[in-house]
Amino acid sequence: MRQTSQISKLTSVSASLAAGFVLAISSLSGPANAADPAPAAAPMAEAAAKPVVPGKPKVDPAAGEALYSNGDASRGVTACITCHGPKGQSAIATWPKLSAQHAAYTAKQLKNFKEGTRANPIMMGMAAALTDQDMNNIATYLVSQPVSQGVAQNKDTIALGQSIYRGGIAAKGVPACAACHGPTGAGIPSQYPRMGGQWADYNTAQLLAFREGTRKNSTQMTTIATKLSDQEMKAVADYMAGLH
Repeated sequence: MRQTSQISKLTSVSASLAAGFVLAISSLSGPANAADPAPAAAPMAEAAAKPVVPGKPKVDPAAGEALYSNGDASRGVTACITCHGPKGQSAIATWPKLSAQHAAYTAKQLKNFKEGTRANPIMMGMAAALTDQDMNNIATYLVSQPVSQGVAQNKDTIALGQSIYRGGIAAKGVPACAACHGPTGAGIPSQYPRMGGQWADYNTAQLLAFREGTRKNSTQMTTIATKLSDQEMKAVADYMAGLH
């Protein structure tokens, strides 16, 4: 009887200890479980706090060179090299030199041709088959090509051309071309195109187009061109051809 009583007491004590141990474990695990979501929530909160910065569109100059040199018959894209020459250095003034031209400017002109805001039957047809990515790729390829050199041809108008380019024509409200296109005709990336070394006949034709309203994709150039005479256009265009 005494042994049985002792065993009963031991059993009771063991049960009490076990219950206490379970309670202790429960009290420890409760807070831990409540805190579990915190580590996962912290990165989410951190990510939400950071502003989303849109990435710059990726460009592929190798793809641009392939389109420029070979076109893409499957999409009806004609090779640019046919008119604008190897590496963007055209052989005749009918087609502008594109080598080293600022990528943003070249891409904008292609988009304007495609949209119809710059009219040219040939270029509008060429640009129609190009995607924005194609345009950026081609422009990025061309800007990395060597600058094309040119020479002023008319010695009788160099002084007039230089005067207009560097000082403008105050009496007519014509600003100096150098203010935007730079003292060497290198232009300003993303704003104003490179003019140094460009064919004089091509630049003259563009000034006439701005003046006559057949080219309408630059309000600033339209305003300037309407104030220039034919002689002044030819003089400044010839002077710019020799800038480098």
